[in-house]
Amino acid sequence: MKRLHLLGFIGLLVLSLIGAACITQQPPAKENTTVGILYSNFGSMPTLLVSKEIDGYIAWQPFVEIAPMTGFGKVLAYTGDFAWKHHPCCVMVATDDLYNRNPKIVNAVTALTILSTQYINDHPTEAGDIVADWIAGKSNFTYGNISVSSVEAMRRAIKTVEYDNTPSEEWQNGILRFMYIQRELSVLKGPLANASEADAKALLFNLAPSQNATDMIKSGKIITPPKEQKQLGIGYLMSDHDTALFVAVKKWQYFNETYGITLKPKDLSQTKPEVVELIINGEKIADIQLIPADFGGKLMQLVATDAMQFAFVGNPPAISSIDGGTKAKILIPINYEGSGVVVSIDSPAHDMPSFVQWAKDRSAAGKPLKIADPGKGSIQDILLRYAMKTNNITVTEVQT
Repeated sequence: MKRLHLLGFIGLLVLSLIGAACITQQPPAKENTTVGILYSNFGSMPTLLVSKEIDGYIAWQPFVEIAPMTGFGKVLAYTGDFAWKHHPCCVMVATDDLYNRNPKIVNAVTALTILSTQYINDHPTEAGDIVADWIAGKSNFTYGNISVSSVEAMRRAIKTVEYDNTPSEEWQNGILRFMYIQRELSVLKGPLANASEADAKALLFNLAPSQNATDMIKSGKIITPPKEQKQLGIGYLMSDHDTALFVAVKKWQYFNETYGITLKPKDLSQTKPEVVELIINGEKIADIQLIPADFGGKLMQLVATDAMQFAFVGNPPAISSIDGGTKAKILIPINYEGSGVVVSIDSPAHDMPSFVQWAKDRSAAGKPLKIADPGKGSIQDILLRYAMKTNNITVTEVQT
C-alpha cells in the first residue's frame, strides 16, 4: 500500500514537472510596438521636428532635402527604400464628363503633359529652377529660424523623382497594388473593395487619351479640339511632383512655337499663374484656372463636384475618390517615388531595420515615436501605414 502511494506521488510529481516545463517553454507574449501619426501640413513639419514635438516626418520633396541641407534632421530613407522600389506616385486624372463631352481637349492636355515631361528629363536643372520659382519665387524656404535656398533644394530634390508618363502594365499593376494595400487598411468601402482585377482597371483607368496623345506627338500635329464655353480647372500640389504642369506654363512660348500647344498665363507678371489660356494651333480653346492644394484629398473633392476637370494628384486619393463614386479616371502616370522619411538629427535610426528597432525601444520605454504625415489617405500616409504594417508596428493617430 505504501508502494502504491509512493508511485502515485512520483506520478503526480512528474506530471507537475511536465506541466511546469510546458508553461515555461511557451513563447513570450508579443510586444506591442506603436508609432503615432500626427497629421500636419508640410510647412509645419520642419518646425515641429526642430522643437522636438515629433520624431520625424514623411513628406514629398523638397521638404525631404531641406533637412540635411540645414542640419535639423536627416533623411532616413526615400520611399523607394522605405516602402517599395519604383512605386507609382502622382497621376493625371480627368472627369468622365469632360472626356465624354470633349475627348479631344483631354487628348491635347495629355499630350502637353507628355511633352513637358520630356522637357524635364532633358533639362532637369532648369526644371528645378522653375519649381523653385513657382513655389517660392526663388526666395529661401524659411521655417522659423530655418532658412535654405529654394533653388538649391529643388535642384537636389528633382534628382530623386522619376518623371515618366508611360501607362505600362508595370505601372497599372503598381496602382492596383496601392488599391490592394488600401483594401488591407480598410480604406475602400465601395466597388473597389471587392472588384476583380479586370473590373478595377475598368473603374480606374482611361488609357485612350495617352494613346491618342502619343499618336499626335509622333505625327507632329496636335488636333484642335472644340472650344469650351466655360472655364475649366486643373488642380495640382505644391510639390516638384507636379513639375510637368509648372514647366508647361512657365515655358509656354517654347511649347507654342515648337508643338503648337500651350498654356499661356493670362497675367504674365505672376510668379504662380492663377489662370491660363489653352491655345492650340493658334486658337484659344479654353480658359483654365490652376488650383493648388496641400494634399490630394482636397483636389479629389473638387474633382468630385466638377469644380475642376483635371488633377495632378497622388494615386491613393484618386483611387479612394473613384471608389467613393467620383466620376473620373486615371489617364497617365506623372512620376514615381519622390517622397522620403526625415528623422531627428540625433535619431539612432539610419535605415528601415534600425527605424524598427528605434520604434521598439521607444514603445518599450512608454514613449512611442511620433511621425508627422500630410493627411489621411495621402500617398505618404498609405506608404507609412504599409511600411509599419509589414513590420508588425501598430499605428495610432495622435495630436501635438
